[in-house]
Amino acid sequence: MIEIAPSVLAADPLYVHRDVKRLVAAGADVLHLDIMDGHFVPNLSFGPGMVAALSRDFPEVTRDVHLMISNPGQYIDAFAKAGADEITVHSEVEEDVPGLLERIRNLGKKPGISIKPATRVEEVLSYLPYCDLVLLMTVEPGFGGQKLMPELLGKLGQLRQAGFTGLLSVDGGVGEGNCQMVAQAGATRLVMGTAAFSAPDARALFERCRAL
Repeated sequence: MIEIAPSVLAADPLYVHRDVKRLVAAGADVLHLDIMDGHFVPNLSFGPGMVAALSRDFPEVTRDVHLMISNPGQYIDAFAKAGADEITVHSEVEEDVPGLLERIRNLGKKPGISIKPATRVEEVLSYLPYCDLVLLMTVEPGFGGQKLMPELLGKLGQLRQAGFTGLLSVDGGVGEGNCQMVAQAGATRLVMGTAAFSAPDARALFERCRAL
């Protein structure tokens, strides 16, 4: 079944709890949290405090933390302690990526690797044995509301052909107009920002996407 993961970055910053509560009630499977440092990507978001608050008020929903930061090694422990269930780091960071992934697993969390649009699947093959999930970015990371680049979806099939059997998540411009294409390409999780939080009937949207 397709998992639906609303991206908390798209919530109204003054009413995050209200907006998240509405989507959890509508059947969201996962809360996706984009952590941005203004350096690895040109935007700032939030830190472990947001993850801790969501863990406290929505313990039944998986917290999927996506570290879009240059130095994830300095923050993995803090996000794990705050209640992250999954922690994804970028393949492009200048750190010991396998070491980061092993550390995440040793903390009792599910490790993931994320790849930006320009990154080839061949560049991450050595990381796959350490991962429970791969997060495919279908826009340039940093800002919401961008259009999905469909030519990137072929990477999902390449990952399966390489033997990866874990979760395949797609993030970037995913909505009702293209979720069928994304699912048919092999995604098992849809990260939705604007599409989820602006939907007049989120439950119906989620059900239509899962039916794919």
